[in-house]
Amino acid sequence: MKKLVWLIATVLILAACGSTDKAFETVNLEDIEALQKEGALVMDVREVDEYNEGHISSAINIPLSQLQNGARTGLEKDQKYVVVCRSGSRSQTASEILHEEGYDVTNVSEGMSTWQGPVE
Repeated sequence: MKKLVWLIATVLILAACGSTDKAFETVNLEDIEALQKEGALVMDVREVDEYNEGHISSAINIPLSQLQNGARTGLEKDQKYVVVCRSGSRSQTASEILHEEGYDVTNVSEGMSTWQGPVE
């Protein structure tokens, strides 16, 4: 009986450790341009007024508040997205939501408050 309990416990532990669910990557601001060159789209999850004050060139705007309410218009699961916000908090939440739904996302640890590149 002890051997059976030990075997079951071992199988459960190995199954948990062997999970193939890959978490999304988190990068720094300076990695954005390289990811764009590789075909990734920048998704700015700040609110519309924040986005309109200045955003990374070619970034799309889908505010976190809209993502939380189910907005996915125009998003494609085979497209890679680099998710950015003002400070890194909202992009983390947005990345978690989208990753859970099967989108290919990379979170940016910092945000537009420290972005030194050009803005539109």
